[in-house]
Amino acid sequence: MSRRGLIKPGLIALALLALGLFPFVFSNPTYTTIAVFTLIYMTATTAWNGFAGYSGYIPLGHAAFFGTGAYTFAVIAQHDHLGAGYGLFGLIPVCGLVAGLVALPVGLVALRTRRHTFVVITIAIFFLFQLVATNLGITGGSSGLQVVSPNWPGATFNDPFYFVALGLLILAVAASWTIRWSRFGLQLLAIRDDEARARGLGVRVGRVKLTAFVISAIPIGMVGAVYAYFVGQVFPQFVFDPLFDVSIALMAFFGGLGTVWGPLLGALLLEPLQQYLTLSYSVGDLYLIIYGVIFLGVILLLPLGIVPSVSDWIGRRRSRQERASPPAPAGGDGDARAGFLPHPEPDT
Repeated sequence: MSRRGLIKPGLIALALLALGLFPFVFSNPTYTTIAVFTLIYMTATTAWNGFAGYSGYIPLGHAAFFGTGAYTFAVIAQHDHLGAGYGLFGLIPVCGLVAGLVALPVGLVALRTRRHTFVVITIAIFFLFQLVATNLGITGGSSGLQVVSPNWPGATFNDPFYFVALGLLILAVAASWTIRWSRFGLQLLAIRDDEARARGLGVRVGRVKLTAFVISAIPIGMVGAVYAYFVGQVFPQFVFDPLFDVSIALMAFFGGLGTVWGPLLGALLLEPLQQYLTLSYSVGDLYLIIYGVIFLGVILLLPLGIVPSVSDWIGRRRSRQERASPPAPAGGDGDARAGFLPHPEPDT
């Protein structure tokens, strides 16, 4: 394997090592709290990009699946009188499956439209979920639901949530990578480029879009369950929050929509910034102003996002270097490659 081929696996291994050691190196509960929320948003942004970035459809209603996962966790934990502890983490896959089941009828309705109409439909469906959660008895209405908190030591209370969120992030990235380089992913990219032509070439457009939509909802429902258990309470205005959709969309565009690593980078940079501003200045909406300034700068300077723009810049630089370097002379030994030809042998 070439040296260039070893760079990417090495960087991935280094990133995993850094993430695994983070709670041991930075054991301050404030840092680990920010880290848990960052991992939640990295997972949600990666899952959202798995549909929006690859298909070209931009949904702004995935907070409905985040809230579905959170409420599913809280309702099951309360109804079955489950005690707090590591066992409650077993409910997380169930919450993801419920979110996927809920996404099925939502996708059947919303994906019958395109472009701006699709965006409006997803927003309307999201507000419908928020309204139902506010007025439904099983959700506690506007009073919300309380989730039993585990009796873990305060110094390491965040660590189990951190590693569970990290595991979900790894699964989401692996799924995004697999979809991106699979036949299914090529069908999504064909839909993004030209949906009518993809249909003419035999792509089952409706089935492919709906499958990707449901798959994207499952990890978001799972991190919604992690959020409910971590925070200890579920309120409609917080788990069905329109700013959640705005944030994950901004993070994906900021890092690079349609790439595997761009959404990770966008969430890794923006979510800690939001948490830091909220904790430092106690102004919950200040980060929205910062987000707007950053997003405007990216549109003006890096319109494709950080990862695609940097990759394009590196590719153009390599091309210029290859064109500028003189071609090596053919044949000869080391001296000939250096530009010094050996003297001919004298005649005998």
